[in-house]
Amino acid sequence: MFGIGPEWLLHNGQPIADATVLSHPEQLDRLDAACPEAVPTAVLAGDPCYDRLLAALPHRERFRRALGVGPGQRLIVLNSTWNPDSLFGDGGSDEILPSLLPRLTAELPADEYRAVAVLHPNIWYGHGPGQIRAWLDRARRAGLALVPPLEGWRQALIAADCVLGDHGSVTFYAAALGTPVLLGAFPHQNLDPHSPVAALGRAAPKLRPYAPLRPQLDAVIERHRPGRYAALAAQTSSDPGRSAALLRQVFYRLMGIPEPPHPALLDPLPLPRYEPAERTAPLRVLTRLLGADPAEIGVTRYADPPYDPAGPYGDALHTAVHEDTQDPARLALADVIVRYGAADDPRLGPPEIWASEVLTRHPHCSVAAYISAPDRCTVCMRDGSLIRLTADPGADGRPDLGDPAAYASALHAWTGSGKSLGELGGTMTVVTGDIRHRLRVQVQVQVDRIG
Repeated sequence: MFGIGPEWLLHNGQPIADATVLSHPEQLDRLDAACPEAVPTAVLAGDPCYDRLLAALPHRERFRRALGVGPGQRLIVLNSTWNPDSLFGDGGSDEILPSLLPRLTAELPADEYRAVAVLHPNIWYGHGPGQIRAWLDRARRAGLALVPPLEGWRQALIAADCVLGDHGSVTFYAAALGTPVLLGAFPHQNLDPHSPVAALGRAAPKLRPYAPLRPQLDAVIERHRPGRYAALAAQTSSDPGRSAALLRQVFYRLMGIPEPPHPALLDPLPLPRYEPAERTAPLRVLTRLLGADPAEIGVTRYADPPYDPAGPYGDALHTAVHEDTQDPARLALADVIVRYGAADDPRLGPPEIWASEVLTRHPHCSVAAYISAPDRCTVCMRDGSLIRLTADPGADGRPDLGDPAAYASALHAWTGSGKSLGELGGTMTVVTGDIRHRLRVQVQVQVDRIG
């Protein structure tokens, strides 16, 4: 049993530590079975990591927005612990993970899902940050966010709609918080069958790695019931919310000095910086005209799919490519070229100048879109039209967090169907999955055809 056997706790038959801190009484029973000599040193002091998670739960929506996840979108957190039997290990899942990562971003519609990866620090330091980023490069270019190894994972866990993980503590914390869990790897044979982690392995659904991913993830989320893992949550901490006080008591007792009079408190989880998905992999975009008066266009985008996606309505299909794509040759095939940056970035010039240059440089491209904020972009079309697209704020007054590149694709679909900008009447609704983005359309200028 990892961490509580005599090889970890004893030296010459005597306990190494003056205090062996346990988070729950069930661990005391297992300690007594595995290493009875250490039982006199055992102290129950809760779990400070779990306490920080519980305290930060009211900020879930803030953490979601920090990752660019808006209402109606689903956040999938991929988690792996560090040993060979983990999801990222080489003891059984090695044939699964290389295909799982790009499939996660290619099979899930880009505007309906956000994917992030949380990897154990030992993976980072065992292989090196450069190797980790190289292994995940394709998925990252398709929109996967890689959470730093020490900070940010707790916030991502709170924000998650589903955690695809293994037998590591992060996946267990997710279940304890009541988050839907899908197990991609789980070495039952290497775990104490009486441990809470082993109980999670028996209770949580298992990934079918070669079956389509989206139906499995959706089923786990939609069939999840509150309290499913309540028994596991009850075994996470001996005294939820009080670990700081209990630990300080232990520390000062060992030092033999009185505790300070002020309360023992844990640092709150900080709000991460805003980091929405920015996909530099080419996107295959399905569009359909849902309505003409008022204008309503459906958009479904897939990042770097291995084959052209099929839509249920015989949808029109085009390619949108980030200007910084890894393969510049893809720009020659793009119908829409996009760029993200501040409107006043002096390196690129005003958005309309950049867009005009792009259309001149790439004569087969129809639309160039400069995304300058989470809710707006400037679009230049081959006929010289310059359009500002601005999404209306949500019902709570906060900015819409849809990707404005999808709005540029919707505009391309509108004009490609033979409709004029004048027929929009100054507004347009873009539908991505179950999400409706209402846009204001401002035609700024119309000059001579470009190129």
